[in-house]
Amino acid sequence: MRESALPDDAGAEQLSAEELIKQMKVSDLLLGTLASLVQLGYAKLGEREADQARLAIEALRALTPVLEGAAPAEALRDLRQATANLQLAYADTVAKQPVPEEEKAT
Repeated sequence: MRESALPDDAGAEQLSAEELIKQMKVSDLLLGTLASLVQLGYAKLGEREADQARLAIEALRALTPVLEGAAPAEALRDLRQATANLQLAYADTVAKQPVPEEEKAT
């Protein structure tokens, strides 16, 4: 029989979910969430769901200032740059979309 890969006391060394939450900072969670929003925004652009990408951009623009002073300056700079790049990709995608016939007539 194969022995367990973890020693018996490995469970004692691992932090429980509750302990991890206690140690986590809200700013860390927000940074991770906003990074995920950038990725999701790009994915939605790839699927031609511009309205969803725009929603991601607006959420990023609204929440990034909340992190001012609570997150490392470098992380905020990177987040702002990623948001700007997403905005440029959004603008490019929207500009390439065909105009519906009813809008051409007006």
